[in-house]
Amino acid sequence: MRDPVRAALDVCPVEVSIAVLGGAWKLSVVRYLLTRTHRFGELQRAVGEVTPRTLTRALRELEADGIVTRTVYPEVPPRVEYSLTELGRSLGPVVDWMERWGESYAKTQATLSSDATLGD
Repeated sequence: MRDPVRAALDVCPVEVSIAVLGGAWKLSVVRYLLTRTHRFGELQRAVGEVTPRTLTRALRELEADGIVTRTVYPEVPPRVEYSLTELGRSLGPVVDWMERWGESYAKTQATLSSDATLGD
């Protein structure tokens, strides 16, 4: 178990969730892996402007926390694929809810910005 997760266990379950899923690009990675298995380059293109180093770190942490499985095929060049574990797939409803909430939040903020602009 990674140290941040172990420390979060002493606080509360919400902190455990943040320790596992918080950080750069992790939820986006989970979101795309919910659709299917991806290779590294596919994930990088899907997620967006993430550096290879940052994506690698996120994938390693998700793997260490039991969310992602990394499969290396003995080919030349080696082929590496990432998929969600059963625990990772259980995040589907959470990711769906967060996506809906994010869309609603963005709309609310756009409306507030529009209203503020009209008032000027």
